[in-house]
Amino acid sequence: MRLDAVRLNCERLRLLLLDGAQLCAVVKADGYGHGAAECARAAQEGGAAWLAVATAGEAAELRREGIGGRVLVMGALTAADTRMALDADADVVIWDRRFLDSIRADAGHAVRVHVKLDTGMGRLGTKDSDEARALFEQADSAPGVELAGLMTHFATADDPADPHLGMQLDRFNAFVDQLGGRADDLVVHAANSAATFRDRACHFDMVRCGVAIYGLDPFGEDPRLRGLDPALALESYVAAVKRFEAGESAGYGRRWTAAEPTCVGAIPIGYGDGWRRALSNHCDVLVGGRRRPLVGTVSMDNVTVDLGPDTEVEPGDAAVLIGAQGEERILCEEVAGRLDTINYEVVCGLSPRVVRRHE
Repeated sequence: MRLDAVRLNCERLRLLLLDGAQLCAVVKADGYGHGAAECARAAQEGGAAWLAVATAGEAAELRREGIGGRVLVMGALTAADTRMALDADADVVIWDRRFLDSIRADAGHAVRVHVKLDTGMGRLGTKDSDEARALFEQADSAPGVELAGLMTHFATADDPADPHLGMQLDRFNAFVDQLGGRADDLVVHAANSAATFRDRACHFDMVRCGVAIYGLDPFGEDPRLRGLDPALALESYVAAVKRFEAGESAGYGRRWTAAEPTCVGAIPIGYGDGWRRALSNHCDVLVGGRRRPLVGTVSMDNVTVDLGPDTEVEPGDAAVLIGAQGEERILCEEVAGRLDTINYEVVCGLSPRVVRRHE
């Protein structure tokens, strides 16, 4: 993991923001598989004023790692979770009176809350703007509670052709406008990475960027088109090279057989590491500066690649599954396309068995 890329991506994102808008770096799910604490520090070095996570445990872990600054827990919380979030001095999100009452009763110090309006995501948050306003009023007057922010979340920001973002933005603007000057001292925030790039009207006082800080493109394209630098490279090595004759097979189920004499390399990585079985016979690996087709079934611990009949590859040579080698490059977005998924799932799916090295 290149932490300088995280820092530079944050600096790049800050250049896009409306004057006065702050950057919140989302480091949930262990920093999208990149390492939460390490990436949080790099993001703060790049100018991120806030950090955001999904769970109280993630906030507590940041604090254990010595990470300071404002942290927002965006997800739902049980009573035990709430205590953990408050012990971590984190802001929390509210959308109903019951939760507001529970945190008031449980907290021993002022609790910073962000009122969430569901403008069209259909998950957390109240859909009723009148209810959200009533909750705003209750939080604003409640002892031991500090009203800190107003928020929503966009469902289709990554699809520029979909008009739903505009509808959500109109609903959120109307809600904020109803509050008038009373919202001026709060942090108003809505944009994820895609919305940050797509429309500056979504920036408000803060944007919450996750995937983009890691140099992954929120639209599933080449991140370099948006000035982003991928932080992650997934590497292994060639453990063995074997000569194959025509008709010999590699892997479970004999899903690939050599059409002609060739050499096959075994690489110790598999679905136990998060390299999905659906990539069997369906992706490339960089070895010796060239793309080599992955052949046969991805197993829990190994994959095999066709090195060609006259290979110079030897055991111990590096193998790159995501990243660059020589002039060749395999983007996370390419792997996601092969799997018919998104880059988020590819990096979040890398298991703890994969050793993370931060540079």
